[in-house]
Amino acid sequence: MNNDDNRWAKESYPDNYRDDVNASIVFAGVDMDMFARGKVDDMIELIDRVSPIPASRAGCLDIGCGVGLMHPMLQGRVGRLAGVDVSEDAIRDAAVANQQVHYEIQRDDRLPFADASFDVCSTVCVMHHVPPAQWPHFVAEAYRVTRPGGLFAVYEHNPLNPLTRAAVWRCPFDHDAVLLRATRTRALLRDAGFEIVESRYLFFMPVDARWARRIDGLLGWLPLGAQYVVCARKPGRPSTGAQDPA
Repeated sequence: MNNDDNRWAKESYPDNYRDDVNASIVFAGVDMDMFARGKVDDMIELIDRVSPIPASRAGCLDIGCGVGLMHPMLQGRVGRLAGVDVSEDAIRDAAVANQQVHYEIQRDDRLPFADASFDVCSTVCVMHHVPPAQWPHFVAEAYRVTRPGGLFAVYEHNPLNPLTRAAVWRCPFDHDAVLLRATRTRALLRDAGFEIVESRYLFFMPVDARWARRIDGLLGWLPLGAQYVVCARKPGRPSTGAQDPA
């Protein structure tokens, strides 16, 4: 990823990020924490269900982690957690807020980690901020740092949902967003060498309740959820135990 083309490598990370996002979805009657909790719960369940290593022992990397808003919800539920972002401001704030997480700044087109470093990589509503021409390289870097047999989970906004498009349009943070459909995300992952494990739509009901997440499970095939997840596996023999991702 060429940081010269990424606004967050040059601009200050907004202090009012949370307020901007919450204002953009106020019509739904929920806040961004509801979506964060839902994705964290989904990610843990996903890892435990399809990974050879349980979430509690997995070394995980959050690519494009921002200020690490999801990390307090992930700590204690995964083996080890690391985060990386192009924004120095965001990483500074994340490191202060989450002192048990290992953080790095991405200063060039390579993630600052060795090949095959993580059991699970994820990126949460990040790719729509990456210039489309750089999407293949973004995914290729995730492939590089994922261990054989490991997972890469992409959570993204669903452009087929009109309320999602309205929320993105209303949010100043997303003024340059280019939303990508799940079909495009699956193609990018396959082209990088990943094998698709599953693809589902999420958040059909703007309700912070377990029954609403159960509805997600029933309707995951329907392309109308507010967001989606595409999970893929890197081919190869999986590692047999957690290692230090840093």
